[in-house]
Amino acid sequence: MKKALSIAGSDSGGGAGIQADLKTFQELEVFGMSALTAVTAQNTLGVQAVFPMTADAVSKQIESIGEDMGTDAVKTGMLFNAEIIKGVSEKIEYYNWKNVVVDPVMIAKGGASLLQLEAISALKQYLLPLALVITPNIPEAEVLTGMIIRSDEDKREAAKMLYDFGVKNVVVKGGHDEDRDESVDLLYDGNEFTNFTSIRVQTKNTHGTGCTFSAAVTAELAKGVSVYEAVSKAKSFIQAAIEDQLHIGQGHGPTNHWAYQKRNELKRQGIV
Repeated sequence: MKKALSIAGSDSGGGAGIQADLKTFQELEVFGMSALTAVTAQNTLGVQAVFPMTADAVSKQIESIGEDMGTDAVKTGMLFNAEIIKGVSEKIEYYNWKNVVVDPVMIAKGGASLLQLEAISALKQYLLPLALVITPNIPEAEVLTGMIIRSDEDKREAAKMLYDFGVKNVVVKGGHDEDRDESVDLLYDGNEFTNFTSIRVQTKNTHGTGCTFSAAVTAELAKGVSVYEAVSKAKSFIQAAIEDQLHIGQGHGPTNHWAYQKRNELKRQGIV
């Protein structure tokens, strides 16, 4: 049984954060574990409040996993402040975890800040050099690089800059390229660029897409596949989750975490 650890915040609405990660791990048949960094009061309309854990509380949770169960892959999501980032980085180094996926969560779908500005330098200094994969969307990539991303060439340049921070593989997601009919995620491994393209779905029900995508990458890495294979599978997983809508809540609704496996089951039955 392969295992995956999510170090992230809680979403009381169940669409993002720890909840989305554990649902994704389960659907992709890896055993999910968690270290909670913050509790949010949150729904499809936005984030009403954030209650961060102490850095020590986060570290202790990670220790509980590391000293007993261990993990085959780990992802980080909402880390909130510099102290938590530093503590998480120290634990990842201590346990020598290599399959590390960093989803640099900064802003919630409704616009609420989920990462303090002074924490960005800590993210670059401590965590990014430990990452096998980083999965920023375009606004997050802009904050991390300090550049404006408007074109495919800009995305490639941003990916190179992120790689130079010590990250081994960079995925710049294209979900915010809303003037295009396709969503193009760009993977850069330090040598070559690969595009993963899907049809853009016109919907407001995209809450938790970043968390879910990075969790799918993490689950596949836990199984021992290559980064290319993990990103490809994650792209298919999130595309199905967006297309098969649930229509929950009054705002940005969650994605459908069981859509991918349901489709596969229908294919096995010869129904689709």
